[in-house]
Amino acid sequence: MRLVTYKQLAEHNTSGSCWIAVGGTVYDVTQFIHTHPGGAKIILKEAGRDATSAFEAVHSLDLLPRFDETVKPVGTLDKSSERLDGNDNTTAEADAAALRRAGMPSLGSVLNSFDFEAIARQTMKPEAWAYYSSGAEDEITLRENHAAFHRIALKPRVLVNVSHIDTSTTFLKQTRVSLPVYITACALGKLGHPGGETVLTRAAGARNVVQMMPTLASCSLDDMLNARVDGQDTWFQLYVNADRNVTRDVVLKAEARGCKGLFVTVDAPQLGRREKDMRLKYQEDISDIIVKTGGDEEGTSTGQKKVNRAMGAARAISSFIDPSLSWKDIEWLQTVTRMPIVLKGVQTGADAVQAARLGLAGVVVSNHGGRQLDTCRSGIEILPEVVADLKRAGLHGKMEIYVDGGFRRGSDVFKAIALGATGVGIGRPSLYAMSTYGQEGVERLLDIFREELEMVMGLMGCTKISDITEDMVDASHLSTRVSLVRDMLHQTVYEPLQPPQFNRSSKL
Repeated sequence: MRLVTYKQLAEHNTSGSCWIAVGGTVYDVTQFIHTHPGGAKIILKEAGRDATSAFEAVHSLDLLPRFDETVKPVGTLDKSSERLDGNDNTTAEADAAALRRAGMPSLGSVLNSFDFEAIARQTMKPEAWAYYSSGAEDEITLRENHAAFHRIALKPRVLVNVSHIDTSTTFLKQTRVSLPVYITACALGKLGHPGGETVLTRAAGARNVVQMMPTLASCSLDDMLNARVDGQDTWFQLYVNADRNVTRDVVLKAEARGCKGLFVTVDAPQLGRREKDMRLKYQEDISDIIVKTGGDEEGTSTGQKKVNRAMGAARAISSFIDPSLSWKDIEWLQTVTRMPIVLKGVQTGADAVQAARLGLAGVVVSNHGGRQLDTCRSGIEILPEVVADLKRAGLHGKMEIYVDGGFRRGSDVFKAIALGATGVGIGRPSLYAMSTYGQEGVERLLDIFREELEMVMGLMGCTKISDITEDMVDASHLSTRVSLVRDMLHQTVYEPLQPPQFNRSSKL
């Protein structure tokens, strides 16, 4: 391919002729900008520039070459040519990142999962923090997810020999893990760290826990799988595509590459309103959708489904998710793969019973981290109902029960195991640890959960996971939703929703 100078690149900076450089290659994306799920404006910001830094923040560098004819390679960027002002945003972004991270506490001073969140709030890019931290609407469920743990009391036993404590357990009857915790699927890892989800993969391998690899990862599935250590088991989280052939292909690829479980997300037929994310994106990106469609903010005037950028980053990356997903599709998936299938996002005992009757391997009791339907119940509150309904149906023990949402302490993990969970998913804490201290941060987070769980088990009179039983907790106040003690640490790191801000620079 021919060499393209920075000057030549800069001449193609409009919607009529749009070139960008990514990873040293110059691409003509003039056609692609009109079909980009995130809208044209986000690409036009980088038109005529080296967009490697902005692109790599959310995508793997090998993504563009895999697109169809709407993305055309033009040539190789001549980095020895004279640079023009605005040709390259890498230096400015690096300076901004360094400024945010100046004076960051040492990793050794991090004592709990909340510390990672507090540091991430001060050091992450605003749009990344908004995406990771946001919950649905008033964020009541987001906060309730953790608050619910405080309504469960522990009932310790004494005079038990706890000189040796084993936190290991087995997931899906095949994977031996060091503790009953896994890193659950979260999208857009590169918003927090250049290595994205591969950082989580390597940390999980180092600490012998399972990572659930997300459909909407910043890294490719191959990138994540190639980052595994020998013998490391992983799961794959699936958003079912409206094109079932696409779904079939990705499931078969995950199985062929050795994934040990298929976790199908079933609680997202459409996305909840995440207003922190929406607020930040509204200021910059909504207008191009209105202009492009010539219609309302939903872009419905053309009769073609468009992405509403007012819904923020989440909507931009997930517009392909099929809202018609039903139980029949789960039965179809059973014919596609031999991987154990687990439904992620079950919120009632009735649906858990239905899953067990289909012969599925398990369910994840989850409300999507409080990011979908506000004022629904926390996962830990739903868990006893799921167990009770399975027992009544004679199906308890036929499948495994996982739970996620709001887990911040080893005691939270203990309570979930006592109430019937096989394992616990950790989402945001792993992202905050990754975003602040990289792989070392995630490993430290997992160490903290292990240390806390060991301490709780010892004080509760348990030497192994199977010793943890329902009679060791008092959950009688769980459904009252009234917490008698204020959780000061959680309140310190939580960022309340804010109304629109006035433009103070305007003059009357």
